[in-house]
Amino acid sequence: MAAFTVGTDLVEVDRIRKSCQRESFVNRVYAEVEKEYFKKFRDPAESMAGSWAAKEAFSKSLGTGVRGFELTEAAVVRDELGCPHLELTGNAERIAEERGLDFSLSITHTKDYASAVVIAFPKEN
Repeated sequence: MAAFTVGTDLVEVDRIRKSCQRESFVNRVYAEVEKEYFKKFRDPAESMAGSWAAKEAFSKSLGTGVRGFELTEAAVVRDELGCPHLELTGNAERIAEERGLDFSLSITHTKDYASAVVIAFPKEN
């Protein structure tokens, strides 16, 4: 694998807003920690779209697409400053460990679009 790989995604906020009206979609895509975070917002669609884009960008940075892991296993969490990070569990964590990868995440959104970039890089020993 190359020293660094990049994944990116762009999504329409309204598309995610409509999808999130279905509880089955929300439960298939978002981890509990993400769903708790979204409760902070009157209209969480922009944040939900940003997390969706981050999950897609993560899968692209692996070079696999969404295969071998569940989207809920790549949760977007925020630190005390609000900066987003990936919290991997289950098969997503296993794949990253097997490949010796760590990840850097950036998310941005407007009322219409959300975008994310994930850089995968070798984990320091």
